[in-house]
Amino acid sequence: MTFTVSALNATEILDSRGRPTLNVTVRLADGTTADAGVPSGASTGTREAVELRDGDTTRYSGAGVQNARDHVQGELADLLCSRPWDALADADEAMNDLDATGTKSRLGANAIIGCSLALSRALAQSAGQELHTHLAPAGVAPSLPVPHFNVLNGGAHAPNPLDFQEFMIAPLGAPSLPEAIRAGAEVYAALRTRLHEAGHATGLGDEGGFAPDILQPEDALRMIVAAITDAGYTPGRDGIAIALDPAASEFRQKDGTYLVAGQTLTSGDMIARYEQITADFPVWSIEDGLGEDDTAGWQQLTTTLGEHIQLVGDDNFVTNPAIITQAIKDHIANAALIKVNQIGTVTETLQAMAICRDANYAAMVSHRSGETPDSFIADLAVATGCGQIKSGAPARGERVAKYNRLLTIAAAHPELPYGLMDKQA
Repeated sequence: MTFTVSALNATEILDSRGRPTLNVTVRLADGTTADAGVPSGASTGTREAVELRDGDTTRYSGAGVQNARDHVQGELADLLCSRPWDALADADEAMNDLDATGTKSRLGANAIIGCSLALSRALAQSAGQELHTHLAPAGVAPSLPVPHFNVLNGGAHAPNPLDFQEFMIAPLGAPSLPEAIRAGAEVYAALRTRLHEAGHATGLGDEGGFAPDILQPEDALRMIVAAITDAGYTPGRDGIAIALDPAASEFRQKDGTYLVAGQTLTSGDMIARYEQITADFPVWSIEDGLGEDDTAGWQQLTTTLGEHIQLVGDDNFVTNPAIITQAIKDHIANAALIKVNQIGTVTETLQAMAICRDANYAAMVSHRSGETPDSFIADLAVATGCGQIKSGAPARGERVAKYNRLLTIAAAHPELPYGLMDKQA
């Protein structure tokens, strides 16, 4: 589908944490206009595409994005408006070539992904297609994903002593997406009640999950299992399972050990702890269980638990096709987290997911801690049939926007299947 861009603009807006980000608007020559909000992470891998911040301490403590905005309206607009394009992939490649750093650090990954997202949406509208239909790769059957609700926060996402970053509930046994979202909301409400009755504050972390003053991850898991039961559901893969994102790079020490609740642990100790956790609790997935640079530990973790649970690479994979390809060769993890701004273009995101499919690795589409109401990732998850998405708690507008988009798609397309891919189940 050949297209021509006639205008490209960007606005500095606020994300869900009150930090600046971009909203990019594109207009095609046929009059189609679309925009996209750019997400931003707090817990980030060192090899992520680099978002550009101004560094001007007189504005937003240096976190402004006016330079990235100017790149959208300057060099990137000049490029994209300069000639017709055969496909989004051509435009994405040209933006990468213009940046010429390999990490998108000159123009800013936030500038480039904003253009790529807005273009994707505009091309779908121009073709008269829903976004999830337009994004669907050839030969891939779209499906409705299992939502993974981040109901309890720690780590970089909350001001509490809990080192593990995310405790999620996953309604694997729900018969449909609407029932899964209902289950998530009901368990979330039950957890609030249980936390309140136990004397914990029910303030929220960055992603809408509760941030109680809990130290040990096992205590958080007990609370969640009890809330699942309180809400009338069965803990486990046939009902509501639990997924963890410890974000272990955040508590990995310089000497290679891990510090959890004041206790120093080796990689082997961490693996043994995960073994015990999965034996004691209905945990079906662990993301970033070890630090991004702990290659030997990841290989041992995969050998030990990879046949039993999903092991998701995030900080160590950063949605990068080349890195994921090498990790597959090295037998690291069995799934990849997918974040569009982590790699910086829609095309590279789809390439990373294709590599996972070809290698029989699972993929989970994910939001970031700094979000906007943009619901692009909901359509991405459906289009690619990946079977799972995480977008925070069933609370806060920027999180709920993704779940509500999934509900809209489900209502309009009752023929779409719901649930994990066969290889994940």
